[in-house]
Amino acid sequence: MLFRRFGILGLVGGVALVYFFGPSSEGPSGEGAVGEAPSIEPSVSDPKAQGEQPLVEFVSFVLDDVQRSWSDALGAKYRPARLVIFRDRTSSACGLGEAAMGPFYCPPDERVFIDLSFYEDLRQRFGAAGDFAQAYVIAHELGHHVQSLLGTSARVQAAPRNRQKGPKGLLTRLELQADCYAGVWAHSAKARDLLETGDLEEALRAAAAIGDDRIQKKSRGTVSPESWTHGSSEQRSRWFRRGFDKGRMEDCDTFGVDKP
Repeated sequence: MLFRRFGILGLVGGVALVYFFGPSSEGPSGEGAVGEAPSIEPSVSDPKAQGEQPLVEFVSFVLDDVQRSWSDALGAKYRPARLVIFRDRTSSACGLGEAAMGPFYCPPDERVFIDLSFYEDLRQRFGAAGDFAQAYVIAHELGHHVQSLLGTSARVQAAPRNRQKGPKGLLTRLELQADCYAGVWAHSAKARDLLETGDLEEALRAAAAIGDDRIQKKSRGTVSPESWTHGSSEQRSRWFRRGFDKGRMEDCDTFGVDKP
């Protein structure tokens, strides 16, 4: 299905994916302005040179819309993230970004990194096709930006290592909160009549498709909950749906519940 105000698209290329979202670490400021087109920076493999301008424009449109929503919600607390679109690999303040990481957010330079080849993998390998599945990915990464601005990411990173992993671990709670924040934006998009029938289902399929349990089962045939850092398929889709249904970031407190 398509956004009512932005119709596209065909996807190109694809590479193997190890994990859905790359790691994030806390760090200082960046720059940019909500209301202007998001900054698209050149990378090692320039997507524009590969005839992918429609997809580049779609990613930019979604990122700008999500940022406007968070600017409205947080006011002066919100500082816009910048956008880097690439293929295969690119440099960041968090180190080398590679296709195997998938899209990621880097707090030290406040940039969202989107590898376009990931979207083909999302469709082919994980069976999660559709533009709103793609939009969910972008909204999730901006959820990490919000967490960085509010200090949530820093508190998680500072916590003892033995509290980080597992279905109740702090890293899992951080990822589930970013999923919920993505749902909050989707609620806003629906209220503004940007969604069509089937868009919500696309995002829910994407969230379920990349749960730790499903990825582990697919890649090695066994599931090890103690190693989870992103949450199960059920957890991820449930928290995205909660954000979508409630429409308030206050309802995304994954840290305040016993079983997220």
